[in-house]
Amino acid sequence: MGDSTATATATDLDVKLEQHRVELTGYCYRMLGSSFEAEDAVQDTMVRAWRSYEKFEGRSSLRSWLYRIATNVCLDMLTAGNKRARPMDLTDSTPLARAALSPRPDNTWLEPMPDARVLPTVEDPAEAAVAKESVRLAFMAALQQLPAKQRAVLILREVLAWKASEVAELLETSVASVNSALQRARATLAERDRDGKGAIAGAVSDPLSEEQQKLLERYVAAFEGYDMTALTALLHEDAVMTMPPFDLWLTGPQDITGFMTTLGAACAGSHLVPVAVNGLPGFAQYKPDEETGGFSPWAVQVLEISEGRITGFHCFLDTKRWFPLFGLPLSLPLDVEGETDQVEKGE
Repeated sequence: MGDSTATATATDLDVKLEQHRVELTGYCYRMLGSSFEAEDAVQDTMVRAWRSYEKFEGRSSLRSWLYRIATNVCLDMLTAGNKRARPMDLTDSTPLARAALSPRPDNTWLEPMPDARVLPTVEDPAEAAVAKESVRLAFMAALQQLPAKQRAVLILREVLAWKASEVAELLETSVASVNSALQRARATLAERDRDGKGAIAGAVSDPLSEEQQKLLERYVAAFEGYDMTALTALLHEDAVMTMPPFDLWLTGPQDITGFMTTLGAACAGSHLVPVAVNGLPGFAQYKPDEETGGFSPWAVQVLEISEGRITGFHCFLDTKRWFPLFGLPLSLPLDVEGETDQVEKGE
């Protein structure tokens, strides 16, 4: 009898903890800027919560207790001081004539993340919109510039709408200290906006407007047809293209399409599968594979859109890591129509 009760209790606790996994992953992802480190941090949080649950006296909600553990896990991981970045945070834009593909280590880069792993389902459309905006690449890159505790305060107060008193309790500090940290964090982000760091962040509506849907359809047709004239018409004059793990980034339609027809020419004939990534429209890009006669993974593309144009075109190339994370197959047959339908439905 005792054993079955213990098992039932353990199962109940598992269920209670799992209910918070997606939102905790979103929090840790915003803190760390890494998909895989975020998932590791949440797993560590769950293990710590499981081990110390008997000491949890219910003085706070289970949710806030888990956030306290997750915050401590993230702060421990951030003591190494590594700040995840986008190529435009590290180097100047390269003219096409000097383009060279120089990789940097994985832990340099801000990493992409499937929406489903970090955005819990919420009823309130305004809350859902804030959550999406807070995982977009431009905002994530800005968060990385903040000291770790300011980052936690900003996320908890501005994204998750915690009260200053709740954040003070979580961080074991005073309300005045929380308010001061929030003020400094806001000032840093405002300064970054004034400096015009990086690409135009864009304004993607949720759900996508009819105009944005049509823009994406035209983009798919232009990219799959490798029609540079059509693609040029879709790109903003200050559009930016990045390709982590390479630190190269290009500005403007001429250099972007020039790259695609020279160093990137092997992408002609690619096939695109829609993915929801970082609160933005994206695509899994499969390029022709001469050996198999089908298609092999090449990149997860994340698109930023503003005023009817594509402003950011970000290609994450480490497909052995990204495609499994997004639940994407590592090959497509030559006849991809049926396969694509299955992938889009998540089958």
